[in-house]
Amino acid sequence: MSGTSADGIDAALVEVGPGDPAGRLKLLAFDTYPYSDRIKKDILELCDHNSARVDMACRLNFILGELFAEAVCKITDKAGFDLEQIDLIGSHGQTIAHLPDEPFGASSTLQIGEAAVIAQRTGISTIADFRVADMAAGGQGAPLLPYLHYLIFKNTAKPVIVQNIGGIANLTLIPYPVCADKIIAFDTGPGNMLIDAVIGFTSGGRLSFDENGALAAKGKLLTGLFNELCANPYLKKIPPKTTGREQFGMALAQKIYRKSIAKDALSEDIIHTVTYFTAVSIANAYHDFILPAHNVEDVYIAGGGAYNNTLMSMLAGQIKPIRLHFMDELGFPADALEAIGFAVLAYENLRGRPANLPSVTGANRRVILGKVIILT
Repeated sequence: MSGTSADGIDAALVEVGPGDPAGRLKLLAFDTYPYSDRIKKDILELCDHNSARVDMACRLNFILGELFAEAVCKITDKAGFDLEQIDLIGSHGQTIAHLPDEPFGASSTLQIGEAAVIAQRTGISTIADFRVADMAAGGQGAPLLPYLHYLIFKNTAKPVIVQNIGGIANLTLIPYPVCADKIIAFDTGPGNMLIDAVIGFTSGGRLSFDENGALAAKGKLLTGLFNELCANPYLKKIPPKTTGREQFGMALAQKIYRKSIAKDALSEDIIHTVTYFTAVSIANAYHDFILPAHNVEDVYIAGGGAYNNTLMSMLAGQIKPIRLHFMDELGFPADALEAIGFAVLAYENLRGRPANLPSVTGANRRVILGKVIILT
């Protein structure tokens, strides 16, 4: 898969099943294969309705299919396997647009990275396009990873939150007693996306992320900017809800940068403020929607945001005395969990089992996720 940050392709080789996928779920290999600067630029242009073109979408759909197939070959070779030993590929693809709240029945989502190309290049049956079935059933098409979180924590003896911080941040509450129909999950707001975009502007394009949160750690809070960001109406919207770059992407980052520079703000202060806002938006989601009804003591972090030490420190301070853990403690590297999840969703499709959670997405029924390209 590739996330909303469009940094590259996450590839996970996973052993799963038989029967209950949680019965044997083992990560055999994981790696991230960065996009070239040109491919990332093309993806981000395609995500911008002011620059997107139909011919670009058509061409990039096939180019990404080729790149995803290459990633399959690389991760398989890294783990010492032959392609003939791989039973199935699950490909989330690259999100170009996610519009869950459009009026008049126009809610929609679009992920590209042609599955037929992946299947033909690798010789392996491929399942892709996981979000559309849930949206067709009245859901928001996201988040889908709570199904994996449920499998991992279904034997928990207390309520647990799994907090993913990718481009967008999203939480999953596994309640106790555990019941799939009572799981709560939603996008809390920005994750790395807004921070990364602001870094790009403040560095003149030289940097694409704040390594270890070092730049944010040097800055101080710009109170006016912080209060303005906290007024975003999405943050108070009642779940189920999802969001994306349309709300917290390049356009917002550009607005933040221009207004801040006009007031002679330092780059480190802008980065610090956006990072703090990200932490507070996550914590406020807990305080507003989770903690009033659930006595949560532990949060498990997944996603690339786990490696931003400043963000983690800010979040820990906002949710004391709740303890922060990392999914690595359970054998699932923080940046690999989403890719693992789509392997599991592909497995469930092959077994004919629904894997959306209507309590999470708002769908009117459970559905089998993904479209299948079968090679005989």
